[in-house]
Amino acid sequence: MSEQFSRRDFLKLAGVGAATTAILTGCGPASRYVKREPYMQMPEYNYNGQSTYYATTCRECPAGCGLVVRTMQGRAIKTEGNANHPLNLGKTCARGQATLHGLYNPDRVTDPIKRSRGDASSTNVDWDSATQTVADALKNYKPEEIAFLMGTAPDHLFDFVSDLAAATGINAPVRFGALSMFEARATLSKAAENLFGKAGLPFFDIGGAQVVFSFGSNFLETWLSPVSYTRGFVGLREAKTKQRGYLVQFESRMSQTGTKADEWIPLKPGTEAMVALAIGRLAFESRGDALPRAFVDVDPLDVASKSGVKLETLERLAAMFAASAGSLAIPGGPSLGRSNGLAVAEAVLALNAIPDNFGKPGGVYFSVMAPNETESHRPASTQEMQEFVQKMADGKFKVLFVHGVNPVFELPKAINFKGALSGVEQVISFATFPDETALEADFVFPDHHGLESWGYQRVATGSAQPVLSGSQPVVSPFYNTRATIDVLLAAAQLAGGTFASALPFKDEVEFLQGKLTPLMSEAGGFFSAADINTFSAYFQQYGGWWKLDGAFGTPDSADVLNRNLNGAESEFSEGEFFFVPFVSPILAEAGANKPWLQELPDPTTTVMWNTWVEINPETAHELGLENEDLVKIVSEFGEIEAAVYKYPPIRPDTIAMPFGQGHTAYGRYAENRGVNPTDLLGQQVNEAGDLAFAGMKVKIEKTGKKLPIPRLESIMGVYGEALGEEH
Repeated sequence: MSEQFSRRDFLKLAGVGAATTAILTGCGPASRYVKREPYMQMPEYNYNGQSTYYATTCRECPAGCGLVVRTMQGRAIKTEGNANHPLNLGKTCARGQATLHGLYNPDRVTDPIKRSRGDASSTNVDWDSATQTVADALKNYKPEEIAFLMGTAPDHLFDFVSDLAAATGINAPVRFGALSMFEARATLSKAAENLFGKAGLPFFDIGGAQVVFSFGSNFLETWLSPVSYTRGFVGLREAKTKQRGYLVQFESRMSQTGTKADEWIPLKPGTEAMVALAIGRLAFESRGDALPRAFVDVDPLDVASKSGVKLETLERLAAMFAASAGSLAIPGGPSLGRSNGLAVAEAVLALNAIPDNFGKPGGVYFSVMAPNETESHRPASTQEMQEFVQKMADGKFKVLFVHGVNPVFELPKAINFKGALSGVEQVISFATFPDETALEADFVFPDHHGLESWGYQRVATGSAQPVLSGSQPVVSPFYNTRATIDVLLAAAQLAGGTFASALPFKDEVEFLQGKLTPLMSEAGGFFSAADINTFSAYFQQYGGWWKLDGAFGTPDSADVLNRNLNGAESEFSEGEFFFVPFVSPILAEAGANKPWLQELPDPTTTVMWNTWVEINPETAHELGLENEDLVKIVSEFGEIEAAVYKYPPIRPDTIAMPFGQGHTAYGRYAENRGVNPTDLLGQQVNEAGDLAFAGMKVKIEKTGKKLPIPRLESIMGVYGEALGEEH
């Protein structure tokens, strides 16, 4: 394997003789010398025509799904789910399958570079100069002038910077991601705190339920932990050992989750809270029970008038919810991304008190805390990001380090992250790809791709077991990139002082072992070891560490219905149509640079390679619009142009658009393709601090132009277009 270690030594250190036939791993100190070589210099454990498999973690979203990557002769050629991983049990989504297109992307940042902000041209620098630049930034500025903005993955790097901040006095790192913004995580957590007295992410046991009412939660797409919830949905539908479950989806625009529902209820945007409360009242009345305080003030007839949902429908659904012992109500998605989002979350969560499903199979739990998890690991709300951006604009941050997040693209233009960068003297990015934020940086010191990297990711929700999902390199780095932790460690030594003494680690692997060491004494783990080297070997072999037994928390529901719940409608900006941006279930926040994903048809429209705006056919007819007409969508904060897609399952007063395209950088497959719907959004937040991204109204203007959009479906077969010519 190398001059320092033979294959026999490797296996001896690993402590797992089965590694040759199962999953080969990095093994603590020895792993520093193990090379995943390409064809010309194959290590001795590679043979022509035989594959080697590595367990690692998917970094296409922060969920933390386990992967097993098949390699041959030093090249990664296929990813699959890790069947032993408690979160995904061998399953992956499309983004997990396409992670290889990030690894082999021709537009990766290949070397450390220096550039003028906003200029695509750059000059290569060597890593010694790059490390010195980071050291100077740490040494020459006051601790309170140094800021780190990080993505929601990987967790081990966030822990590293958090430890550095605690030891040196620099600002604690802030983490953000567009997915957490569209998931409204802060709203869901705050609602749980208000109702149950404890902040945290609820987990909804869809697989154990019999009747599920989902209020905007797109749990089969991008919400929280989509692979885990998709497995739960399979359990809901499984009819061999129980009656087939029933799903009702309340939303104004049919999502992919809505297409799988037994009933789709197109309620008026912003009325979700009152609809939930009306169902609660009618459910108690159907059982002849006394009305609790939570549902006393709601008038079902008034709700029917305001929401557009017939009173008969509300009564029928309420009776169904009350009659089933396995009922479950889930809030999420656009319903929480409005001014009344917190009220919606509380009202829907309160419905679960009707079947009293808290802490029971098919009910609501508190997600288990991952190993070494603290409150600081949660992503920032939009309100917290606004405060961060204001500090940038005011010049309070003199140097900004950015890793794993692209706020120039992901945040609404109205927040003006790009403009606020002018208040920062030096911006250093560790981007793997040339995204919009990297283009605005003074330096880009590229990190390895996730499949070239060490690390770990905490599983925040979706698993009953505490899980720390492990990462390891499955191939050698293809380019002149370097692990960000190794760069910061070297820079800290050069900076001297408290930075040199803050983190006494030789390299990233040693830091990881320091974080893994406490797990050796944890009871209930599915493996243990007497020394950290062997423990690290197991950690890499199995793809992480988790406990054998589940540990879901049970919400304290004693006072849920003995409170006043707010059923007021949401506030909206001025405009003609409700505007619903939704995260593309294919591209999500960072998939646009992968051609496999660009070529994969959207599940509901089959559109590829572009952005579209969904308009009800009746509305399109009234406006004189046809498919592929280019229209201008105008809000009080901006305007964009997109091609019309006549979409029957959307309310006539609502239009919708996917988030994922619209890049102005990020490589050849992503840039100058489609538009970004966040350009229309303002800065309004709800009571929990989450962006009211679905609280906009917009106007539609004709342009008189056409823009053909590629799609897999036959428009002749769906809409009958050109049918006369065919006959």
